Amino acid sequence: MSESKNSEKLSTAVVHSGSDSDQKELPTSNVDSHETPEGGEPTIEELKSLRHISGNIPIRCWLVAIVELAERFSYYGLSAPFQNYMQNTPEDSPKGILGLNQNGATALSYFFQFWCYVTPIFGGWLSDTYWGKYKTITFFCCTYIIGIFILFITSLPAITSRNTALGGFIAAIIIIGLSTGAVKSNVSPLIADQIPKTKPAIKILKSGERVVVDPNITIQNVFMFFYLMINIGSLSVIATTQLEAHVGFWAAYLLPFCFFFIALTALIIGRNQYVKVPVNEKVVSKTFRVVIIGCKSGFNLDAAKPSLNPEKGYPWNDKFVEEVRRAFYACKVFVFYPIYWLCYGQMVNNFISQAGQMELHGLPNDILQAINSLSIIIFIPICERFVYPFIRKFTPFKAITKIFWGFMFASVAMVYAAVTQHFIYQAGPCYDHPKACAPEFKTVPNHIHVAIQVPAYFLIAMSEIFASITGLEYAYTKAPVTMKAFITSLFLVTNAFGSALGIALSSVSTDPKMVWTYTGIAVACFIAGILFWIIYRGFNEKEEELNRLEYASDDEYEASTGLKPIASLTRSIISLA
Repeated sequence: MSESKNSEKLSTAVVHSGSDSDQKELPTSNVDSHETPEGGEPTIEELKSLRHISGNIPIRCWLVAIVELAERFSYYGLSAPFQNYMQNTPEDSPKGILGLNQNGATALSYFFQFWCYVTPIFGGWLSDTYWGKYKTITFFCCTYIIGIFILFITSLPAITSRNTALGGFIAAIIIIGLSTGAVKSNVSPLIADQIPKTKPAIKILKSGERVVVDPNITIQNVFMFFYLMINIGSLSVIATTQLEAHVGFWAAYLLPFCFFFIALTALIIGRNQYVKVPVNEKVVSKTFRVVIIGCKSGFNLDAAKPSLNPEKGYPWNDKFVEEVRRAFYACKVFVFYPIYWLCYGQMVNNFISQAGQMELHGLPNDILQAINSLSIIIFIPICERFVYPFIRKFTPFKAITKIFWGFMFASVAMVYAAVTQHFIYQAGPCYDHPKACAPEFKTVPNHIHVAIQVPAYFLIAMSEIFASITGLEYAYTKAPVTMKAFITSLFLVTNAFGSALGIALSSVSTDPKMVWTYTGIAVACFIAGILFWIIYRGFNEKEEELNRLEYASDDEYEASTGLKPIASLTRSIISLA
């Protein structure tokens, strides 16, 4: 994406306002009607009439993506066997170790998810306040390896017992959860940091078509391909579930341990290539001070603006207050996400238990998680190349709309799971108490094929493309420049609240109540989606205005944060790439 070097720069109309309206900066047309030359900033008419395309994605973005691929390979690979490992005993089919039964295993599974998604708060704060994203990711990748090693060692049949395995498992998930939280809160902002913060620009294609290179679409594509790499990594469940079934849990945990070293290799190779946003030790505390001042003034953030309150001597400028206001828009949007994550969480616990009640025909009961990843891998490029451009021809397909449809897909997935569970309960030999109606049927599933589960995993995948990817994108684009990791962590922590809801519902995650469990979750997600749309649909109209804060000049950046700007450095590295 090129910077505008056009000498005929567009004039801007800047509308200053107080508390009654937002501050807007809008490009205006040149006096004459000539088209903006290539590289110039488009006029309002051109923004509306020309096709918007993505800019180029630098190679160093892919190095960051490899780190995420390796981390997600290890995370999903080792967690895929968790439900069997926790729920069953060595005498059960499928085999396990800890023997906690379905509700106990589901509760512990949700605790692990809760821990993994509450720790990003710590990782985001540490990164934005002291270490920076790169150092934080590197350190916690090393502790991640230690956690996986503990899990591997305590699952070895030669040295383990139930108590040893339980102690090792708890220690491992605490270390792994802390590490994955710190990595997740920083790796997605780090990959987006590699994209230069430029304004929309005119480009003339080889065909002669004049288009707008839109940085918002570039960021959208970065997060879509980032999520694609996540799901390529998550295909590790195919290997680890097969190793679990045919070799043992120790082998299923050894593979992620070995593969994780790829992440460290990518970090070392790219250490001198990554764009690293400088750390401001006071940015988080400044943000909280702005928030507190706004709350004391009747939730009016204008009370924290130095231009309106010069006697206060605030150590920030008006733009920083507007950035905090923009971040609040993102945080408000996240309020309904815990319900969504409650639906998503079913895939890694109750769906696995449900599969164990059906005829597997030689497949591990936890391998169908791969359907979710494969669906995402197939449909992300389809959405990026065909679906989204097609929809944009007729109407803007903005973040709030995408998230709403993500909720709807998740709700339908839960409806399908409830119907599937009904059919399981209708099949013999044990009907609504699968494998539990008599001792002789302990290893005999109900007579229904496990393939009936496939659409549920597909529907969850489609919901992720619309809700999860867009949520990450929204968190990044609406966060202040020096608080990307922290605001991203606030989005991730909604998953922790979803897991807390799952823990509360774990007592009803047992037969013969599962039909009503899935139905209740489906209804909750549908209502949450409708309320989300009613409350936040107006945010679509404000999105462009909010995003303009992201593309500040170097002088504005330094005045806002007290830091030296990185825009010039970024442009230099882009030109070399």
